[in-house]
Amino acid sequence: MTRKLRDQDGFELSVPEIVEKARQAQSLGVTELHIVGGLHPSLGFSYYTGLLQALKALNPALQLKCFTAIEVLHLAWLAKKTVPETLRELREAGLDALTGGGAEIFRPEVRAAIARGKESAEEYLDVHRTWHRTGGRSTCTMLYGHIESLADRVDHLRRLRDLQDETHGFVGFIPLPYHPDNNQIPVERPPTGFDTLRTIAVSRIFLDNFDHITAYWVGLGLKLAQVALSYGADDLHGTIVEEHIFHMAGARSPQVQTEAEMIKAIRETGRVPVQRNTFYEPIRVREDLNPIEPVPAPSRSKLLEDNLASA
Repeated sequence: MTRKLRDQDGFELSVPEIVEKARQAQSLGVTELHIVGGLHPSLGFSYYTGLLQALKALNPALQLKCFTAIEVLHLAWLAKKTVPETLRELREAGLDALTGGGAEIFRPEVRAAIARGKESAEEYLDVHRTWHRTGGRSTCTMLYGHIESLADRVDHLRRLRDLQDETHGFVGFIPLPYHPDNNQIPVERPPTGFDTLRTIAVSRIFLDNFDHITAYWVGLGLKLAQVALSYGADDLHGTIVEEHIFHMAGARSPQVQTEAEMIKAIRETGRVPVQRNTFYEPIRVREDLNPIEPVPAPSRSKLLEDNLASA
């Protein structure tokens, strides 16, 4: 949805303002900054590279997971560069990983109805393919529960699985339920809890080359996300300090969960809480709170064997 300069729900932050937000979040122990935005008509490419550089200067250890595929295409257009050149310069400025947002549903007819003017499925996949070929990692998503059919969901998952077979660059898949409030697409039957659990379970079976499936608690609510850990999900995302997208669409979940609440929610399901980084590498196992050495993300069989859940 387009936002004009004077729209009350539109906002623009300067680099110093974002750095200050990052400074405050860092004091709470965050390890990752997840940054996405709109396609600003006047901010130049140097704004984005300068933002990455300023955040890395604040703390080089902060992992910067930024930009959707359509944002990368927009930045390439702004800079008059190719997508590979744009991604290379963003990486040199400090970009650690791409976000998976904006995938919506890949079927062209559905995409034209719910995301007219956004990049095509092929363009979305090609941005991630290009990033993966340089050694970069990213997540991917699917927005379900609006006007798509079950066949459209399967087609979406198939395309993601095919690209994962090709590049092995996706670290995780995040299915996102559609929130009809404050949206312009009316839906008679928004996704139910049963539909969410079924979608997560099918995703876990179908995406057999993905190590991780996320039950995004902001979109699901923490209670349903807990249940999803028994339906194929192994990740609840993170504590999160400030989230706009789902809350602008009507999500009523809290803006932030404390670390203690996340640990309690995971332990209630019989799982072992594990703090992870952007690449799903364990930082701390929360049984004893002692640091552990980061290790490669476990295989799916290992996940099923150990029955771990990350926070």
